[in-house]
Amino acid sequence: MNETKFERFNLKPFIIEAVKELGFYEPTEIQERIIPTVLKRESAIGQSQTGTGKTHAYVLPVIHSIDPTRQEVQAIFTAPTRELASQIYQETLKIVQHCPQGQEISVRLFIGGTDKQRTIEKLKTQPQIVIGTPGRISDLVKEQALVVHSASMLVIDEADIMLDMGFLVDVDYIAARMPQNLQMLIFSATIPEKLKPFMKKYLENPKYIHIEPKQVTAAKIEHYLLPSKHRNKLVLVHQALLHFNPYLAIVFTNTKKKADEVADGLMAKGLKVGRIHGDLSPRERKKMMKQIVDLEFQYIVATDLAARGIDIQGISHVINYELPSDLDFYIHRVGRTARAGYSGVALTIYEDSNEDALNRLEKMGIEFKNVDFQNKEWVELEDRNKRKNRKKQVDEIDLKAKSLFQKPKKVKPGYKKKIQHETENFKKRQKRLQKKK
Repeated sequence: MNETKFERFNLKPFIIEAVKELGFYEPTEIQERIIPTVLKRESAIGQSQTGTGKTHAYVLPVIHSIDPTRQEVQAIFTAPTRELASQIYQETLKIVQHCPQGQEISVRLFIGGTDKQRTIEKLKTQPQIVIGTPGRISDLVKEQALVVHSASMLVIDEADIMLDMGFLVDVDYIAARMPQNLQMLIFSATIPEKLKPFMKKYLENPKYIHIEPKQVTAAKIEHYLLPSKHRNKLVLVHQALLHFNPYLAIVFTNTKKKADEVADGLMAKGLKVGRIHGDLSPRERKKMMKQIVDLEFQYIVATDLAARGIDIQGISHVINYELPSDLDFYIHRVGRTARAGYSGVALTIYEDSNEDALNRLEKMGIEFKNVDFQNKEWVELEDRNKRKNRKKQVDEIDLKAKSLFQKPKKVKPGYKKKIQHETENFKKRQKRLQKKK
């Protein structure tokens, strides 16, 4: 490929070279709007759904803005999880490895679960780009090992998750020690009310860039609904996984306890299952991610944090063992599949109490296919709303009949039988008319 539409941003030649090698031709919508903003040294809030290419929207222009002759911290990228920080680090390395000789840019990753003392010793030379989790970065600042007052760019990725996990305190600590003319870039899938005071504190007149999803979920996701009907959900999940025979499937639960329960249950049925949730130790987590990347598992059980903080390649199927209470997480969960133009399947096992949530998802534009296992066979069912609509129509006919045939003011003998007879005839006629329609 000889050309790329990224050339119009006038990024340094080595960045364009890296972009070509990565196979990027046309910028995504968020890249189109964020890159010029960052290059103009303006602060911005970028709101977009998962999988829209936001990492490169800030990585490319920030690398362009680094002065390789200044051996001091110039930019800090923060992310809520070690995995996400590690991914941003890997993506940044892919760009900076193209730096011309003598103009190299140093990038360092600082996350928990690594030897802090050894990290401090290695900080005699400050990196130009710092990437990491807020807790570890603020620790290094407190130890006076990492000097951040020289950095004029701060990126906060997945800000709403930062808020949920209580990391904004650490981000605030870091930002307060950076220069007054700080360029701050905040990325978040949602902008919760509790995030606004923090943004107001540091952002005077930021550019707000909201990328409306063209579709709530990727075009190539098929959404299936499987009624639990008071059956053992573990059996249903096991049947579904065997039926799908996925390249890689991720089963979502709402709690860590339930994730362990489902993972143990599937393992007892002979499946090799990986698990990702907050109770794993740093070492276990690192080992698990390596095994997943090395395709040692065909099945993973995870909590919602994994839906946002981790980018696992090649997920072909997502199964919701239970619907999340926050429906935004349905979008984030299913957004793990059908990435980069591939197709994917999302199956949700639902209960009668989920009806309202399913109706809301349908109003958001998600079209479900209804399926079930009958005699161990996978069958498509008619729309679950069909029976409900039929009952509604019958109720409407009853109401109409009652309003038409009421007790007359002057009654004659046998009036009750007559009204009953007329009402029944009316209802029969109405039902026949509906069937014809």
